[in-house]
Amino acid sequence: MIEAHSLEVAVAALRGGGVIAYPTEAVWGLGCDPDNDEAVARLLRLKARDPAKGLILVAASIDQFAPWLERLAPELHAPLVSSWPGPTTWLVPDNGRTHPLVRGAHDSVALRVSAHSGVAALCRAFGGPLVSTSANRASEPPAMNVDEVRAIFGGELDAIVQGELGGLGRPSTIRNLRTGQVLRA
Repeated sequence: MIEAHSLEVAVAALRGGGVIAYPTEAVWGLGCDPDNDEAVARLLRLKARDPAKGLILVAASIDQFAPWLERLAPELHAPLVSSWPGPTTWLVPDNGRTHPLVRGAHDSVALRVSAHSGVAALCRAFGGPLVSTSANRASEPPAMNVDEVRAIFGGELDAIVQGELGGLGRPSTIRNLRTGQVLRA
């Protein structure tokens, strides 16, 4: 495990198929390249997460999601634009771009443009969206600091990005873009 004091170290780990930990808006997260089959599968194994649940993708800007938003009805863009960057994750109809392990058993993909400066900087340095899921084993509480990340995952991660949480008291709201339904408040 590498302590990532720079984004370059974390990005190198991501590009090499690694899984990293980093602070997000509310909790510590785990991330990887959403287009790397082995990295996504490894992240799911580390968390002991049911692959059917799917994973969230996080980006620095809506432009980084352009491939996922192709063919999206124009009227569905407005809620995304008005809520991003921010703590809203939208379930967007999958246009076939999303890796099955990221999508899970769903016909949509969970997307969020983060307002957390560290997450945004990481996505910009990587050059695109990342998988973003809480740093914990399935059904356990998420890590709230770097010491908890180390206690949970030991040397199983490829890098840990130093930084602070964004100050939100809870994970992002999850909403269905087609219906507006709130699935997680």
